[in-house]
Amino acid sequence: MRYFTIILLAGLFLSACKKTPEKTQPVTEKISESVYASGIIKSKNQYQVFSTVSGLIQKILVKEGDVVKPGDILFVVQNETSRLNAENAKLASDFADRNTQGDRLNELKGAIETAESKMLNDSILLVRQRGLWAQQIGSKAELEQRELAYTSSANNYQAAVFRYRDLQKQLKFAAAQSQKLLSINKNIAQDYVIRSQTGGRVYSISKEEGEIVNTQSPLAVIGNADDFVVELQIDENDIVRVKKGQRILLTLNSYKGQVFEAEVSKIDPIMNERTRTFTMEAEFIKKPPVLYPNLTTEANIIIRVKEKTLTIPRAYLLEDSLVILENKSTRKVETGLKDYLKVEILSGLNANETILKPAK
Repeated sequence: MRYFTIILLAGLFLSACKKTPEKTQPVTEKISESVYASGIIKSKNQYQVFSTVSGLIQKILVKEGDVVKPGDILFVVQNETSRLNAENAKLASDFADRNTQGDRLNELKGAIETAESKMLNDSILLVRQRGLWAQQIGSKAELEQRELAYTSSANNYQAAVFRYRDLQKQLKFAAAQSQKLLSINKNIAQDYVIRSQTGGRVYSISKEEGEIVNTQSPLAVIGNADDFVVELQIDENDIVRVKKGQRILLTLNSYKGQVFEAEVSKIDPIMNERTRTFTMEAEFIKKPPVLYPNLTTEANIIIRVKEKTLTIPRAYLLEDSLVILENKSTRKVETGLKDYLKVEILSGLNANETILKPAK
């Protein structure tokens, strides 16, 4: 039995050695060189909705699938501290307005009028006393008393005017400050009402009413309802070969066996240091009838195309520059464009020569 097994194995080995190698001849045909990329489908103008404040979601005014317009309210966030600050600012503003037109200024106006009346009266008495003194009537002490009384009342009048003007400035400043604080709090209050930045469809909502929100976690995803773009990641080794306007052939897992066309429309100029890739966008030329955000896609970006050139299957190329001739000798060839199936032969091989497929 052992002897029979050895003979069988030997026969199989000799049969394998005598197996005829696959062979082919170069073909003149079209070839294109492409760069591979992978990515996702995105709704045009797709963006994540974030809150600029922290708090509790009080209301959600949309649901997934809704179409919204720019400025539509999506979420209302509740924050008790912000509400109280806004109310305090309103009270301070109202109080400042009342002070600007209220009793304090009227009181100082009355003080000015009283001081002015006394100053005028002291002025009259001083003039009269000076007249009497000119006629040698009265005493020097009485004149000096009148002069002192007038000076004092004049100073009191000036002080009353100064206090009135100073209070006016203070109240105007306080009113302006309160109004500014009220305006700031109104703007802050608007931050708690989250609105749509663009028109489009609400594709997802990641929070529920009553949940706590912060500035780091997205609340929803919104994008164009009918228009989609392709977002691809390009390796840093290939980015210099990719340019706007180049044609792209796309395949999607959702449409197996079908190929769709797009065109490079945008290339982000900065590399993602973590993935060592560049992000680019493409517009559909031929697109699927139905699309959804975040569908995965694989792409070949066409870099160059030659309509008629000599090609051989890539599997027949040995060490990137050698082919095996029919007589089993090797020959160096110069290659040009390559795709995942075939390679262009620039020189070293004729169309009528036969080559063998290298053994694996």
